[in-house]
Amino acid sequence: MPYRGTVPSLSPAIAEIRLAVRTALADLPEGSTVVVALSGGADSLALAAATAFEAPKRGIRVASLTVDHGLQDDSAGVASRAARAAGELGLDALIVRVEVDGEGGPEAAARDARYRVLRDAAADVRAAAVLLGHTLDDQAETVLLGLARGSGAASLQGMAPMREDDDGLRWVRPLLGVRRETTRAFCTAADLSPWSDPHNLDDRFARVRVRERVLPVLETELGPGIAEALVRTAEQLREDAEAFDEMIHETIEDIVEHAEAGISVSVAALAANPAALRNRIIRLVVDSEFGVSLTRTQTIEVARLVTEWSGQGPIDLPGCSAVRQGGRIVFTASGR
Repeated sequence: MPYRGTVPSLSPAIAEIRLAVRTALADLPEGSTVVVALSGGADSLALAAATAFEAPKRGIRVASLTVDHGLQDDSAGVASRAARAAGELGLDALIVRVEVDGEGGPEAAARDARYRVLRDAAADVRAAAVLLGHTLDDQAETVLLGLARGSGAASLQGMAPMREDDDGLRWVRPLLGVRRETTRAFCTAADLSPWSDPHNLDDRFARVRVRERVLPVLETELGPGIAEALVRTAEQLREDAEAFDEMIHETIEDIVEHAEAGISVSVAALAANPAALRNRIIRLVVDSEFGVSLTRTQTIEVARLVTEWSGQGPIDLPGCSAVRQGGRIVFTASGR
C-alpha cells in the first residue's frame, strides 16, 4: 500500500535560507571550495548549516574559519564551540587567533584583521569564494549609518551581494535578502545553539544604537518596512553606480595619460563633464593609481583646479598630490 502518513514539513526559515545559499552557490564552478566566515552567531551559523546542506549537491567543498579576536572573556571558548559546531555539520573547521590593533577603534581593527585572515585562508585552500553572513538588517544599518555620516552614494550603496577582488576571490553575501529574525528561527528549527555576542548590545558602538534605538523609532513613527526600504535604496544606488562606472571607464581611456611618478588627466575633458562624472573620474583615477579613497572635500578641492582655476598651487592628498600643469591635472605620488 502507498504511504499515507504525514510528511514532516520543512521550516520556512530553513527553506528560505537554503534557497538563498543555493542561489549564491549556483554562480560558482562545480567542484570548487568555499570558506564560510563563522563567528558562531545565528547569522553565520545558519549560513554554515545551509551551505553544508547545499554545497555537496554541486560537489563544492566547504571549510569554515572562525577568527578569535581575543577582545572578550572566553573568546577562545567561543571560537572552539563555533568550530565544533562546524565540524558536526561536516565542515573542515579552522580557528585563527589574531592580535587586534590599528586605527579606527577596536571594531574597525577587528574587521580588518578578520578580512585579512579570511583572504589568507582562502588562498591556502584555493577557495573560489568566501561566504559572509550579513543579513538584510545589517545592510539597512550600514545604509543608515552612511546616510548619517554624509558619506555619499558609495556608502549608501551598502554591501554588495558579491564582489570579486584583484586576486579573483569572490566575497559573497547570500543572506542580504534575509531578515535577522529568520536566521534565529533557522537555528531554532535546526536545533543549533548560536552564540550571542555581547558587543551586539553594547551601545558604545554606533551600529548597536542604530539597531536598538534608531530603527525601532523609525518603524514606530513612519510605519513598518523601513529596513526593506533602506535596502531597496542601496540596490538602486548600486545600479546607478554601475552605470556611472561603465561611462567613466569608457571616458578615462581617452583623457588619462601616464606621467612621471604618476598620472595626468585632461582639464578640458574634465570641464566638459557634469560635476557628478567629473568627481567620480577624479576619485577613480586616484584610487586606481595610488590605492587611496578621496573624501568629498578632497575631491572638490581637486575639481576646483578645473572649474575655479586661479593659479593655486599643488593640493596635498593622501598618498599623492594634485597640481594643474598647462591643460592637465597631474597626480604625483607623495615624496616625488
